[in-house]
Amino acid sequence: MTYEFTAKGLETQESVKSFMDDFIYPNEEEFYEEYHSLGDPHASPPIMDKLKAAARERGLWNLFIPHLDPQAPGTKLSNVDYAPISEQLGKVTFASEALNCSAPDTGNMEILNLFASDAVKQRWLAPLLEGEIRSAFSMTEPLVASSDASNIELSIDKDGDHYVLNGRKWFSSNALRPECEVLIVMGKNDPTASAHRQQSMIVVPKNAPGISFGRDPLVFGYHDRGGHPEIVYENVRVPEDHILGGEGDGFAISQARLGPGRIHHCMRAIGVAERALEAMCRRALDRETFGKTVAQHSLVQDWIAEGRIEIDQARQYVMYVAHLMDTVGNKAAAQEISGIKVAIPNMALKIIDRAIQIHGAAGVTQFFPLAHMYAHMRTLRIADGPDEVHKMTIARRELRRYEPSFRP
Repeated sequence: MTYEFTAKGLETQESVKSFMDDFIYPNEEEFYEEYHSLGDPHASPPIMDKLKAAARERGLWNLFIPHLDPQAPGTKLSNVDYAPISEQLGKVTFASEALNCSAPDTGNMEILNLFASDAVKQRWLAPLLEGEIRSAFSMTEPLVASSDASNIELSIDKDGDHYVLNGRKWFSSNALRPECEVLIVMGKNDPTASAHRQQSMIVVPKNAPGISFGRDPLVFGYHDRGGHPEIVYENVRVPEDHILGGEGDGFAISQARLGPGRIHHCMRAIGVAERALEAMCRRALDRETFGKTVAQHSLVQDWIAEGRIEIDQARQYVMYVAHLMDTVGNKAAAQEISGIKVAIPNMALKIIDRAIQIHGAAGVTQFFPLAHMYAHMRTLRIADGPDEVHKMTIARRELRRYEPSFRP
């Protein structure tokens, strides 16, 4: 496969690498010291404002949206251009936020740009693009198997010139951030329609009457900034122009949102794997067992070599899919997007696990980032569709190549 970076892409990739070296890595320790001193798991350390200002000054802002209005702030890059950038940002958990390129805002801004009314864009998309507010995506529900989006039960009922929402969500990541002001909610608008036309998606102000917060699940015992809270919607009224697309478009919009989101997760996961491999090598060179460094043991060298090979293979897989998304579109690349969504987190988990093993007991403590990295990568085997659903999709498409009438 042949792909080429644009001149703008190459320039931006180099600028992001310099930004990481000049601002992110040198301030990594200070960021976490400030964060822990705040005593609020959802607050932002003051240094984040400085990092955002530095990013904007260098023109590194909103690098991810390919369909932006020409007047909107940001650099327009292809998926191929953006892949190495996202990999760099994935090496440090807060780096994407500094460039206004972090989930779930990236996906939310994308669908607001594509499907929202002009009034909603002005009210919510504009401040999101400026980094003035944050957002959450409210789709997963605690009482149904949300891996099948047709199961979703939250109701969105028309009442005059408003819609009324009733139901319960959770894993609405980012919703507990003080800066989060808007939610994008998926619910059932017409239970009598065909399976994939029952759902609608709507923009809901976080402070709308009738919204309350329940449990905040921890992920492997970790507090994630912004949380993954349970949100109760009780007779929440939203103006009719806040619906995205139209009634019944929710499932299609969710797929439009999740495709780019999945590849961004995979791009960042490669950066995570690279950092784990680096940690593995440094620790192996630093420690001795049985009269020689850990790095001198042949098994460890095998792990390091396999890690290098696996990361490089994974990167090429992601670049291939990014090229497909740029040339034939997200829908035509759906099978390949599913493929990387399965392959890349599993690759990263394998390398992080080896790095933990080489660190010994220290590897599972809070004194090294590996345990938190592992927890985050493990959730990616569920988030944006579990491995099993993606494999099912791939298998069915493969079978239909040989028997077009195949149905499970």
